[in-house]
Amino acid sequence: MEKMKKNKSISISLCMIVKNEEDVIERCLMSVKSLVDEIIIVDTGSSDCTKEIISAYTDFIFDFNWIDDFSAARNFAFSKATKDYILWLDADDIITEENIINFLTLKQALTRDVDAVSMAYHLAFDQDGNASFSSWRNRLVKREKQFKWHGFVHEYLEVNGNTLYSDIAIEHRKENIHNARNLVIYEKALKAERLFSPRDQYYYANECKDHGMYEKAIEWYQKFLNSKEGWVEDNIEACGRMADCYIHLKNWNEAINCCINSFHYDAPRGENCCRLGFLYLQESKFSQAISWYKLATVVDSSRLKSPFINHACHTWLPHLQLCLCYSKLGEFKVAKEHNDLAAQYAPNNPCVKHNQAFFKSII
Repeated sequence: MEKMKKNKSISISLCMIVKNEEDVIERCLMSVKSLVDEIIIVDTGSSDCTKEIISAYTDFIFDFNWIDDFSAARNFAFSKATKDYILWLDADDIITEENIINFLTLKQALTRDVDAVSMAYHLAFDQDGNASFSSWRNRLVKREKQFKWHGFVHEYLEVNGNTLYSDIAIEHRKENIHNARNLVIYEKALKAERLFSPRDQYYYANECKDHGMYEKAIEWYQKFLNSKEGWVEDNIEACGRMADCYIHLKNWNEAINCCINSFHYDAPRGENCCRLGFLYLQESKFSQAISWYKLATVVDSSRLKSPFINHACHTWLPHLQLCLCYSKLGEFKVAKEHNDLAAQYAPNNPCVKHNQAFFKSII
């Protein structure tokens, strides 16, 4: 007789909230249908064929009266789950074949002492299809723990206990152009004199920035930082994003100050080092630009605590910019060396290819 029996595979409920997602919802459900044991969809007011498409995959479709609160809708969806664990996705997320295999392996091996599973979330991609910006999200959670969503916009799932960091990645393949939905919700909340938490302040500032409202974004980033209650990673991001606002306003000095301020929260990050390199490059201060781009090349992103990584700023981008800086100084041999290093990370980048042709013609 075997002394140990193989662990029974866990069961999973997929919980989603959707509205007018006819262009992407089938792609998402097709990628995940083999991984889950139950599909629960909460529709918040679709007027297209979303619900008709979903009906081919599940009978568990619920209507939810939209109240400008994403957490309320997600918590409602979670309340309908019946399986051991809950997986959440957005309609424009997909799971690739490689990650389907990883997910099935996890499903077979996961032990019941795990309360949450964190997965990489690939949000942007380069011309070769490689992830250029990623974060981490708690994607799979134990149902009996009754974890809740918080925040009416840019909601987050609060978890505790034993969290497993997996080798699974979810890809966000957004097809719709950026809209003003979240900004409108925030503006309505402000008019209603709703109290903004530091997190709300930060994400409202992000919405302002994304819509070109740079002065207002700077105001709210500063409010957020002045509260001294923000998550350290959001503080660092706020400094960088505020610098971007000043860059759009061509206020180089304030942009530099914002980047430097980020170093008060943790060791330099490649993103802000590259921003500083860019800022000095605008003023043709090539020595200063080189120093910051060089620092970006030695920041070890694998040792950072940040769940937000702009991979380009830690790989090819600083080398490509160093190539430019050294070319401006007439040091073409060193410039070529850095372009070759950039090519190791992004061989099909058009700027890298352009530089290769240029160096071939002069060296």
